[in-house]
Amino acid sequence: MTLTEQIISDMTASMKAQDAPRTSTLRMVKAAMMNRQIEKGGELDDEEMGKLLRSLVKQRRDSVEQYEKGGRQDLADKEKAEIQVIEAYLPQAASPEEIEAAVAAAIAESGASSMKDMGKVMKSVQVALAGKNADGRTVSEIVKSKLAG
Repeated sequence: MTLTEQIISDMTASMKAQDAPRTSTLRMVKAAMMNRQIEKGGELDDEEMGKLLRSLVKQRRDSVEQYEKGGRQDLADKEKAEIQVIEAYLPQAASPEEIEAAVAAAIAESGASSMKDMGKVMKSVQVALAGKNADGRTVSEIVKSKLAG
């Protein structure tokens, strides 16, 4: 079963179970998926679906940050719940230790020594962690701390 089929199947199950928050989130994911299919002009494979889901999670994380700054904890909690539902369809996230190891390897490989080399290191780390669902902000912070050092 593809990721697309899984999401649609789970949406149907959550509707039958009358799980409104989960149904709402999965409907939003399906709408985003349909929009991306229209843009592409065809079906999305699992890799493209993964990119779409990571993008949706990133949007939610940014919203959580803004809501918490604005003192709207109720909306932040709703976004966090949506993140949990979406992340269930993504591969296991890379641990901080895995990210640190990939950053150290990328720095050693590229010979990076200053913040000027951050772009090269980031590209190398993202390639190394391609299938691991690594949060870009976390990777960026670790690279900065290693290069600033």
